[in-house]
Order: sequence, then C-alpha cells, then structure tokens
Amino acid sequence: MRAAVVTAFDKPLEIQNLPVPEPGPHQVLVRIEASGLCHTDIHAAHGDWPVKPAPPFTPGHEGVGIVEKVGSAVTDRTVGERVAIPWLGYACGTCSYCVSGRETLCEAQLNTGYALDGGHAEYAVAHAEYVVPVPEGISPAEAAPLTCAGVTTYKAVKVSGVRPTERAAIFGIGGLGHLAQQYAQIFGAETVAVDITEDKLRLARDLGATHTVNAATGDPVAEIQALGGADVAIVLAASPRVLEQAHASLRRGGRLVLVSLPKDNAMRLPVFETVLGGISVIGSIVGTRADLAEVFQLHAAGRTRVSYETRKLEEINQSFEEILSSAVTARLVFEF
Repeated sequence: MRAAVVTAFDKPLEIQNLPVPEPGPHQVLVRIEASGLCHTDIHAAHGDWPVKPAPPFTPGHEGVGIVEKVGSAVTDRTVGERVAIPWLGYACGTCSYCVSGRETLCEAQLNTGYALDGGHAEYAVAHAEYVVPVPEGISPAEAAPLTCAGVTTYKAVKVSGVRPTERAAIFGIGGLGHLAQQYAQIFGAETVAVDITEDKLRLARDLGATHTVNAATGDPVAEIQALGGADVAIVLAASPRVLEQAHASLRRGGRLVLVSLPKDNAMRLPVFETVLGGISVIGSIVGTRADLAEVFQLHAAGRTRVSYETRKLEEINQSFEEILSSAVTARLVFEF
C-alpha cells in the first residue's frame, strides 16, 4: 500500500510502499477512501509540540473508508461498513473521564496519526470501538473534514454554552472556522467571522455570517466592541496575538474558548479585565464519539456544508505549504 511517512521532523514526508497491516483482535482494517489534512498533521510531522510522535509514522486523523477485515474479538463493526477514524484512536474506557462521557481527557488515550499510524495511506488499522459509522448519503470527501474539523468545532460551540440571540465571534475562518460558524448559527447565535483573507470572509458571508471583520485591514477588537462585544469568542487561529484580540473582544460575562495550539504555548492573559469582567477561559479538545455521531447526523440532515478541495497523496508536501501560506480557503482532502 502507498502511505505518506514522516521519517524525520526536518525532512519532507516520503510516499512509501508498505505492507497492508493486519488488524489485531480488537481492531478493524479500513480501506481509506478519503483523508482530510489537518494543521495538526503538520505539527506532528514537524515535531512542533512538547510530546512528540516517534518517526517513522503515518499522520492523518480524518480517515474515512470501508471496513475490509475485522479482528477476532470485534462484534460491533462489519465488513463493508463505512467508518471514520478520528483523532481519539483509543481510550482506556474505565477511568473517571471515560465513564463520565469525557473520554477525550483520558490520560491513557492514543491518538491517530500521532501515537498510531493514521489515514494518509491506502489502508489503516484502527480500534473497532473508536471508529464511528458514517451515515448513508455523506460522501467520504465530506465525512473526512467532519471527522476532526467538524467534531472539534462542534464541541467548542457546545462547551461555550452559547445561547440563541447571543453573539459568537469566530477567529479564523477556514477548515475549522467555516464549520464553527455554522454550528454557532445552528445553536441560534448571531455570528461574527474574523479573518485576514477576503476569500475566507466571502465564504463566511455565503454561509450566513451576520458580520465579517478583516483583521488585516481593521481592528477586530474595536469592530466587535462597536457591535456590543461578543458573548463567545472561539479561537481557531494559532497566533497569540489573535488569542489576545479574542479576549479583548468579549463583553462582560463573555466566554473565551481556546481550540488552536500556538507553537510557543503561551498567551498574555489580562487578569484584571478577566476578573472584573467575569470572563471565562475554556479549553476545548476535539469531541467524543457521541459528538462525532451528532456531527454526522446534522450533516446528513442538510444542516451543514463542508468546503473542501481534493488532492492526491503524492501532493502531501505541497499541500502542507498551501496550508501554511493560507492559500486554501477551507479544507484539503486526499482522495484514494
């Protein structure tokens, strides 16, 4: 099988021919049809984060495909079923986080495309309990971005506690942001889309954004405060400056939801403004299997739209450059 392999953090990925893996007793073998490219894949390939993956490995945690084999102990997945392989590749299932519905906080978790080989390959093995069925009517190319970009932003909107008639500012419209905006609107919020690229702001308007702010030509804090401030600010751009702007755009009692992971792992938090303004700062990490099932349900019902472009696996290094240069309006998906 062809697979995109990280051999070292300072080298381009290699397309290698590898043996098709065999599933273990509790695993399934999935023939990948589509695999979405997430910025996390780039961080993984470059070893940007404190806990690094171990080369050689195959990144990708938005893999969607057909189950071709099931392990001897698998009872709840069947050959021929279309499934998604998300970031949460495995959790212990018994800790206090797992049993209380917060499995993405499990300290024993293994992540797809990081600790486990991921979906940027023609085949992948995955733990059967942690793949999620894809409903009929959703194409693999659309299901792939929903498997991370969708469930991550859906979870962020849920934990924000946004209510109908509140104002939600989405900082960073793109692969994640265009979905976050749609989920906020489904929850009944007025939305403000903030970005530095006019193509992305055009997409936001097309998806129903009430307001758009070009942060390259204007001051997003001033413009959002002129509207009365945001009740919720969801940050999907990985710049500390954007994190600080999002905080400053909030009205009293607002909630700042952090999703992006800046490489330098820091932001300045104004304590007086946070305390006196009753501001909440919330960290949101992807979503559970139940969250992903809801994301698929919403999409199957026609409530969301996925903006994406397709690429070939051999173009993975050029695709990294496209993402890093903000040359892509939304999501890139490798099709097999």
